[in-house]
Amino acid sequence: MCGIVGLFLKDKALEPQLGALLTDMLITMTDRGPDSAGIAIYGDKADGRAKLTVQSDQADTVFADLADTLGTAIGSAVKLTRKDTHAVLDVPADKIAEARAALKTVAPDARVMSAGETIEIYKEVGLPKDVAARFDLSKMHGTHGIGHTRMATESAVTTMGAHPFNTGPDQCLVHNGSLSNHNSLRRKLRRDGVHIETQNDTEVGAAYLTWRMQHGATLGEALESSLSDLDGFFTFVVGTEDGFGVVRDPIACKPAVMAETDQYVAFGSEYRALVNLPGIEDARVWEPEPATVYFWKH
Repeated sequence: MCGIVGLFLKDKALEPQLGALLTDMLITMTDRGPDSAGIAIYGDKADGRAKLTVQSDQADTVFADLADTLGTAIGSAVKLTRKDTHAVLDVPADKIAEARAALKTVAPDARVMSAGETIEIYKEVGLPKDVAARFDLSKMHGTHGIGHTRMATESAVTTMGAHPFNTGPDQCLVHNGSLSNHNSLRRKLRRDGVHIETQNDTEVGAAYLTWRMQHGATLGEALESSLSDLDGFFTFVVGTEDGFGVVRDPIACKPAVMAETDQYVAFGSEYRALVNLPGIEDARVWEPEPATVYFWKH
């Protein structure tokens, strides 16, 4: 049992409130997942620049001169913005793969949480309210975001085991459920060159979608194929650079509710996650259908 939240803004006037709205939704789902929590925020895009969000348990030491050492390694200026155990590294967009590879040498204790032009992922072990406070999530702004509160069932309670999982540029996934064929699928994806770091079944689900898109599928097509290729019970909420998608398995035993107004589209594992959203009393509220892909795009 885990808790999922998501918010896709249509109204730009709400963008400064995205972090605050998502934080409230996330904390409401605490009893569905008290082990760890995480959030992905899609924010500003700077032409020619990209972001690597990294985490370290030795942040004071690792982050002290990381901008300089990484900049030297890739031959370009790097800007570092620290938030507790995480830091956002601003690098040239055409250097992001090189920077990610260089991190293994210049900062082997730094673990990549996300990579892309707009995405930032923050996740840690602990109660959602504590995780949100550590990263000042309520002060973040952006166009859309997704979050997760975890009750671990398939793997250990660790930072790397927390959701969201980022397996492709500006793509991430959160999941409530359990995939029964994740071990065999993990082996298949790794043989095809897909990088998977953990034993978490959700990371396999995220990597599967990335793999399908690398082979020419749209996100919608990848989500459709997941209904036949993934075994188990799942509700997925997916974020991309400019979109937000939802799909439930054909049995749909995991709870889910959605709401839409002229200002936003929202997702919650339970309706109580949505009750404090502006204008929720006038929203169209529904339960997403089984085996049906929903997607919104800016």
